[in-house]
Amino acid sequence: MTGALVAVGTLLLCAVVGLVLRARNGRVREGRGSRGTTVELVPEDVRAVLDPAAAVTLVQLSTTFCTPCRHTRVLLSDLAGRTAGLAHTDIDLTDRPELAKALSVLRTPTTLAVDAHGVELLRVGGVPKREDLLTALRPHLPG
Repeated sequence: MTGALVAVGTLLLCAVVGLVLRARNGRVREGRGSRGTTVELVPEDVRAVLDPAAAVTLVQLSTTFCTPCRHTRVLLSDLAGRTAGLAHTDIDLTDRPELAKALSVLRTPTTLAVDAHGVELLRVGGVPKREDLLTALRPHLPG
């Protein structure tokens, strides 16, 4: 009887954890760039790949064997191609754990929306939801 209760409890706990993780996947969160009165810039390695002509660059942080990263790359490239003032670039973190640590990236894909000055505006863990991301980006884009 005790074993059955432990099994049921474990299954319930796993179900709750799974639902929480699913709810967080693709959710747009505020970036780490502005904290109170201090402006924090992304590391130089990230600033080096920003598009200076774009108001916002979507920086996709990926790894070599990440399957959702491929889907994210297609989605973000298409979004950047159809939206004025928006660019997309990709950084492979496979051999760059120091950059992942500096950016506090715990999973891939992670997408950062970074302005032309290097300030992180938004962050998405997992595959972004197109409309949610576009809605969150609108205040930072021209026109």
